[in-house]
Amino acid sequence: MTDPFAGFPVQAFEFYDALSANNTKPWWNEHRGEYEEFVKAPFTALTAELEPTFGAAKLFRPYNDTRFHKGEPLKTHQGATVMLEDGVGLYVQVSATGLMTAGGWYSPGGEQLRRYREAVDGPAGAELERLMKVLPKTFTVDGNQLATKPKGVDADHPRLDLLRNRRLTAARNYAVEPWISTRKTLSVVRKDWNTILPLLEWLADHVGPAEDPGNQG
Repeated sequence: MTDPFAGFPVQAFEFYDALSANNTKPWWNEHRGEYEEFVKAPFTALTAELEPTFGAAKLFRPYNDTRFHKGEPLKTHQGATVMLEDGVGLYVQVSATGLMTAGGWYSPGGEQLRRYREAVDGPAGAELERLMKVLPKTFTVDGNQLATKPKGVDADHPRLDLLRNRRLTAARNYAVEPWISTRKTLSVVRKDWNTILPLLEWLADHVGPAEDPGNQG
């Protein structure tokens, strides 16, 4: 049985601060116990308490893919995600700088970008506009937008700004404060996830899976 979540101890942030200056396998082997106790254990407890509301979370491995991170075998943060659809999910992260809550459509795959633009261009686009307007300004939105406009889209399209998106995410960052080491963190993550959940549900409904289930043999 997982112990109740009690917050992320200050040692979790100290661990990542030290890791950023000592990102080597020998250092990791020497300090892995600190990761297990101060990072992984509270993360496991946090996601276990969130699971009844949002679903089971995946805790990311602490190791980098060294094909893309030469010389840095370890990630300098710990994250977990609850997926609603391919590339669409809720996210929470801890690093030396503090806590991040986030969610959205991270990596377009298959027919997702085409479906997204069709939905934005159609009646469902009005609902996405509304969701973006009511999203609190405390969240930072990232659309990885095209510099111009998608091919075939009029320059005066009323939803051109949304159509330029190649992903759509919302994130909020919190500096290391004493409350992060308490159960208040659970309330903060739950509140932020509930705030952005309608946006994720729109994305899951209209962007859909990366592959068309009807094409699977």
